Amino acid sequence: MIVADSNLAANLLIPGEKSELADQIFKQDSTWAAPLLCRSELRNILTLYMKKEGMSLAQAQHTMEKAESLLRNREYAVPLDKVLEMAYRHRITACDAEFVVLAKQLDVPLITFDGPLRKACPEIAIDPEKFRPS
Repeated sequence: MIVADSNLAANLLIPGEKSELADQIFKQDSTWAAPLLCRSELRNILTLYMKKEGMSLAQAQHTMEKAESLLRNREYAVPLDKVLEMAYRHRITACDAEFVVLAKQLDVPLITFDGPLRKACPEIAIDPEKFRPS
């Protein structure tokens, strides 16, 4: 199992330059978990694709259905106090902290394309190109 951040999930579900790498990670470990926040973040990503990339509403809805299926029964609420503590300690956003806290809670790696997050939390946040399942 891994914690997948919203960008990793989006790259798996929306064709693009990082989709092949996201697909490789999925083939290595198809059990992806995420905080509940991930749904909202994916919706925001899809909204941007509709506005800027010409994605249709139907495509966005279908992609969100696939995302919900991907994460079904593996979405978690994370403790607010731990999120705020993590955000404060590592100087990251509360949104990023939710993914880090969940990864620590589940004792699994967080796979993320977010370079600043990987730098802030190198013990848990892993570059997709360096991911090797244990």
